[in-house]
Amino acid sequence: MGVKREYKDSVFRSIFNNKRSLLELYNAIHGTNYQDESIIEINTLKDALFTSRENDISFTLNKKMVILIEHQSTIDKSMPLRILSYIVRIYEKIIDESILKEDFEGIARPEFIVLYNGKDPFPEKKFLKLSDLFVKLDESEKNEYSDLIWLDVLILMLNINKGHNIDLERKSEDLNGYATFVAKVREYEKKRSLEAAVKLAVEFCIKKNILIDYFKQNSSEEVSMNFLKYDEKVAIKVAREEAMEKGIIMGMEKGMMKGMEKGMMKGMKKGKKEGKKEGETYVLELLAQGLSYEQIKKKIEKA
Repeated sequence: MGVKREYKDSVFRSIFNNKRSLLELYNAIHGTNYQDESIIEINTLKDALFTSRENDISFTLNKKMVILIEHQSTIDKSMPLRILSYIVRIYEKIIDESILKEDFEGIARPEFIVLYNGKDPFPEKKFLKLSDLFVKLDESEKNEYSDLIWLDVLILMLNINKGHNIDLERKSEDLNGYATFVAKVREYEKKRSLEAAVKLAVEFCIKKNILIDYFKQNSSEEVSMNFLKYDEKVAIKVAREEAMEKGIIMGMEKGMMKGMEKGMMKGMKKGKKEGKKEGETYVLELLAQGLSYEQIKKKIEKA
């Protein structure tokens, strides 16, 4: 997972994590004209331990629809599977015990939107389906129910790069501003560092009155701070994975020396736990020293 990708994702969430922007975006995508912001209830998932379990933005509309909006700068064919995991948790979050009552009216209708602004070519819009990921059966494995789709997730994927879906950008000022900001970062980054490119893109947007409210609250320095905070999360995640691998190997070695399955399992479990704790402590110490993500990563690889 690249730093640039996650950096843009965080900006996207910050811009659209409010009822006004979400209502504007929903109206732009669906051609509707809702005006009352109170019909929106934001229910984006939060996970203190695993950011990969967080979705970008989700909300209910009139309590009759639940909309998940994801931002992607890479083409992820497995997105329907991720969306499935998100919507199950969101339903658990928004459905209460009234579902057991006789007069229960039903659950909110889901809609799944992915906004793509990566560098790889992509059409104006495309539908992705979970069922397209299902393994194909041989003729000898099929039965009378094999052609039925028992479960599916349908996603509308929209290209929001500058010059694409122009009508959508025209109807959503914030989406247009976000697309402009990302385009300027890419333009400036060709000859500068990412940090310098971000700073210039922020200055450009302020001068052109683009996303002015967002950049008033988040200066280029504060945006860089958010970027560094992400570095910390990624560094810890990398350390966890490295430590986990080392812990598994240590555990297996201890278990194999005993020559007993029970000893192996205990050794693996203990190795995982100790390795994870040791890795996180090591990374936090390096972060405290002011090291960047790349410097930390190199140190971990050499360890």
